[in-house]
Amino acid sequence: MSVLVLILAVSAACCLGFGFVLQQNAARQAPLSDFLSPRLLLDLVKVPRWLGGIGLMVAGMVLGAIALGQGEVSLVEPLLATNLLFALALSRKQTKQPLGRQGWAGLALLAGGVTAFIVAGEPRGGTAVTDPFRHWLIIGAMTGLALLLTTYAKRSRLSSAPVLLSLAAGLLYGVQDALTRVSGQRFSEGGLAELLTAWQPYAVLLLGVTGLVLVQSAFETAPLRMSLPALTAAQPLAGIVCGVGFLGDRLRTDTAALTWQALGLAAVVAGIVLLGMHPAMPRGADRSEPARDLQPS
Repeated sequence: MSVLVLILAVSAACCLGFGFVLQQNAARQAPLSDFLSPRLLLDLVKVPRWLGGIGLMVAGMVLGAIALGQGEVSLVEPLLATNLLFALALSRKQTKQPLGRQGWAGLALLAGGVTAFIVAGEPRGGTAVTDPFRHWLIIGAMTGLALLLTTYAKRSRLSSAPVLLSLAAGLLYGVQDALTRVSGQRFSEGGLAELLTAWQPYAVLLLGVTGLVLVQSAFETAPLRMSLPALTAAQPLAGIVCGVGFLGDRLRTDTAALTWQALGLAAVVAGIVLLGMHPAMPRGADRSEPARDLQPS
């Protein structure tokens, strides 16, 4: 594994984790009338803390894009999942909660799971699949599932909507990461003209804005512990599927390697859940009370 890719991916995870906490701090004050509406972004853009969180998220996405240009999606995605560690670190500073057994167990599972998956799978580049049917089949399945989750979230109670929206956003972000890598390859091969005449960069922008609306809607309706674990778990899984499915990423496929990869991913998900549900995570607004109007702070 390239040291540069490791540094870039972990730096991206740091920016993303800090950014998510700041975004949720602001979004939890948004009126529920903005739920799943682009108007939510227009209201939040007035809040300096949210803008700071978005700035960190954009920085994380740029660093992640550079990492994706240097390494395989199947390698970078598990490293990006460590954003939850940084989110917990900032949340602990805000809430003064100790890690305790739950925190240390979650940390060990997440770090150990990422290590096990990378060591066992040995992600490496290969020849991308040129068959457009394979591309659209995988992308369509991911975006279709995200749409289904979003539709059900609109009809469900607030208690389950944040998890469903976060899962949907994670799937979209995983596809976005894969298309970001394709866009980077096009730019390196043909320059700006090659990039602007392809559909991938526009899809990256559309997926990013859609995912942002879903995430902020999840953040405004529930504590971070209800939304961030689902988002953090879904994104790397979707990215790995895209990486192996049509980007040509290769993983070891012998029985022992597949077993350790499965165990590693299971440990990552378990660690994410434990850390995401930690008492240090911000509780968010009490939505049993009337929603408060946003006030710049």
